[in-house]
Amino acid sequence: MGQKKLQRFAEIETFPNVLIYPEGMQGKWNEFFKNNHPVTLELACGKGDYTLGMARLFPDQNFIGVDLKGNRIWRGAKTALEEPLPNAAFLRTQIDKLNNYFAPGEIKDIWITFPDPFLRQSKSKKRLTHPKFLQLFQPLLAPGATINLKTDSPQLYAFTQEVISAAGCTLIEDIADVYALPEVPPLLKIQTYYEGMHLADGRTIRYLKFQLPAAPLNWQSIKLPSDEATVGGED
Repeated sequence: MGQKKLQRFAEIETFPNVLIYPEGMQGKWNEFFKNNHPVTLELACGKGDYTLGMARLFPDQNFIGVDLKGNRIWRGAKTALEEPLPNAAFLRTQIDKLNNYFAPGEIKDIWITFPDPFLRQSKSKKRLTHPKFLQLFQPLLAPGATINLKTDSPQLYAFTQEVISAAGCTLIEDIADVYALPEVPPLLKIQTYYEGMHLADGRTIRYLKFQLPAAPLNWQSIKLPSDEATVGGED
């Protein structure tokens, strides 16, 4: 590991707005933020561009960027301290461990911004909009909570549309080309580092917003057409 990364890993351990595999945080984020404002997560946040952008737009809400890579979190956390943005924090952990850190109903909304689309069908369960993850998220979400996906991947966009239908989710917004809108909403104008690169390459940015069903999900019982198409075939 490079010296710069080592320095950043050491530095984030001193940041008051970064929690690294914390214990006993379920139901206590109001104590951490010192208020009772709702909490929104940015998953696979990278440098935390969306976490920071949302914190600037909504000072009366709290935002937590979640990622495993401390080197990336360092940038967002440092910016939040410098501005300052007391309503922005970062959690270093695996996304599939979220239920270790949040109590039922503690999360207002989830944003998934330019995640790895895991294009090979054999890796589909790693996609953050796969029913396996939606089942994990469901009990942690407050009533009326939304899941928001912003991606340049047509494959992940189509897959998520498929999941929304098969899992009985409620589709709220489906935008096939964000920047073709007559007026882009402020929330969708926030750009991540990767989004800037994708736009420079001429890629189309897509957006989906949906709510999970009220009935508990069982991801193993949800049949996706894309899964059925590959049964018995090659990936």
